[in-house]
Amino acid sequence: MAIFQNTQCRILRRALLPILAGLLFSAPLQAEVRLPRLVGDGMVLQRNTPLKIWGWADPGEKVTLQFRQKRYSATADAKGDWQVTLPQQATGGPDKMEIRGENSIRLNDILVGDVWLCSGQSNMEYPLGRIMPPYGEPLHLQDNPLIRQFLVPQHYDFNTPQKDLADGSWKTAIKDNLPEFSAVAYFFADETFRREAVPIGLINASLGGSPAESWLSESALKKFPQLYAELQRFKDAALIEKIQQQDQSRIQAWYDTADKRDRGNAEYPWSSAQLQTDGWHQMTVPGYWADTAVGEQQGVVWFRRTFDVPEDLAGKAGILALGRIVDADTTFINGTKVGNTTYLYPRRRYPVPEGLLKAGKNTIAIRVTNERGRGGFVADKPYRITFAAPDEQRSIDLRGSWQFKVGAKMEPLAGQTFVRWKPTGLYNGMIHPLENYAIKGAIWYQGESNVGRAEEYRQLFPAMIRDWRNRRGNNFPFVFIQLANFLEPSTKPTDSDWARLREAQASALTLPATTMATAIDIGEWNDIHPLNKREAGRRFALAAQTVAYRKSAVVGSGPQFKSLDIDGDQVTLKFDHTAGGLVARGGQLQRFAIAGKDRHFHWADARIEGNRVILHSDRVARPIAVRYAWADNPAGANLYNSAGLPAVPFRTDSWGKTVLQVSRN
Repeated sequence: MAIFQNTQCRILRRALLPILAGLLFSAPLQAEVRLPRLVGDGMVLQRNTPLKIWGWADPGEKVTLQFRQKRYSATADAKGDWQVTLPQQATGGPDKMEIRGENSIRLNDILVGDVWLCSGQSNMEYPLGRIMPPYGEPLHLQDNPLIRQFLVPQHYDFNTPQKDLADGSWKTAIKDNLPEFSAVAYFFADETFRREAVPIGLINASLGGSPAESWLSESALKKFPQLYAELQRFKDAALIEKIQQQDQSRIQAWYDTADKRDRGNAEYPWSSAQLQTDGWHQMTVPGYWADTAVGEQQGVVWFRRTFDVPEDLAGKAGILALGRIVDADTTFINGTKVGNTTYLYPRRRYPVPEGLLKAGKNTIAIRVTNERGRGGFVADKPYRITFAAPDEQRSIDLRGSWQFKVGAKMEPLAGQTFVRWKPTGLYNGMIHPLENYAIKGAIWYQGESNVGRAEEYRQLFPAMIRDWRNRRGNNFPFVFIQLANFLEPSTKPTDSDWARLREAQASALTLPATTMATAIDIGEWNDIHPLNKREAGRRFALAAQTVAYRKSAVVGSGPQFKSLDIDGDQVTLKFDHTAGGLVARGGQLQRFAIAGKDRHFHWADARIEGNRVILHSDRVARPIAVRYAWADNPAGANLYNSAGLPAVPFRTDSWGKTVLQVSRN
């Protein structure tokens, strides 16, 4: 009988265990004190301002916080939210912080200094890792554990402003972490640290391709009915899923078809070093096959060439630079795959492993997939193999004549819907969770994705700045940079969507505590992601010195147009921010244009007289308007101040709007 009862008990226990476990884990457990992701080890707190430290706990739970030998307390409200406000803290650290409720959290290595929110699109996101060796030139960066970055996860939400971030932690600016740092934000921090000698924290909340409207809150977006309606549409999760599935299926089908059609993927592949290429077309690289007899077509095109390797370089490791390729590529050397990039923007830098290069003839093969437009190789980029020390001064030039052959001809692939860029999504997912965290100010690098909508941006951009400030309850300093020079330079005066967007950006200067850096001389005509992030970061820092650090002796801007005076056929321009005087860098002033009442602009002869610029053109007897550096890429614009900063592009006309009052003598 006892044996039977014991057996029954064992059976009953086996039956009840899963049920009991389910009850245990489904029952509400006591919530531990929890902190937002931003409040963690290694964080930088903003000096000289009250600090909010916040988190979550059980409703009614008492929370205590100890920092710098002082204790603070709070009680979680009915929703479980709690908040402690620390008085102003002096620069310093590292310090510890302890938060206690039912549990205890200990935070280490806390610094107090200046915290900057760094936001925008790809030129703010662009990491140091994409311009550091082995992919770029030596930067000679030094570890600085007093500079730190918090990389905000790229997340959108159209329905609910998020209380916290999904992930993230503070990282110090040391060798292993530097590749993840925003390049322009790092150089801004480095310059600011040199000037202020305080710890610098960077909150990097940026996303490539994002338009300004994705960074506005829903309430601020109501002033823009069309964008607000788009937000309401994308609150439908089923719609988003449908769009993404359709895009994914369509794109995958296109690539699957291209792969199946590609004759280069045959049993004897076109990547093979032994392939016979009789009858292949010839093309100069860099260049586009649309300019050859093949014409513009999409699909897969294979490129090949042979190159010689000297005996003493045979077997050595190197870096293969292939500029930029439109759109995707897979690259082989001597039949071995050395690299692959799936879209057009990244600069191709592929490691060539030891032992791959042989003395004498070698073969490179590139499979290029082009989705739409003109496929090929972007000009004015490096196409070569370089080597490490002691052979770093030697390279193998790969420009010139290549053979090519179409592997698969396809219809153009329609672009996808980038849901993550839709209005308000990034604000809810990446900005709202940061609002309690005290900052010194913000730096902003964005605008490329709003080109073509300058009039809207003129309202949208200031609305975003006001929105962020209103939600923080203060006019924190806001520093932005104008769009860099981009696309092919024009030889004649012309209108420009990029110039109009720069003008719309500059209109935000009417807001308090707002300033602007100019970048029209540090861009690249053939790359929307210019590499000179060091100078862009330095100019950010100079601008910040004037508005955030109140350094009146620092010149933070290039010359800005102030007024003009017209006397007959001569125009006199006056400027602010001339520093020690105006300078024509590299010779005669260029890129000034004037127009009469026919509204046709002509290049003007320009000269500097003191802090003025005098303009004249034999083709304009009665000038009424002036433009300077008014182009997508105003190459040659060379008016600077004595501090070495370029003049801000401007126009005095708006053909339908009065931009300024023109005085006549």
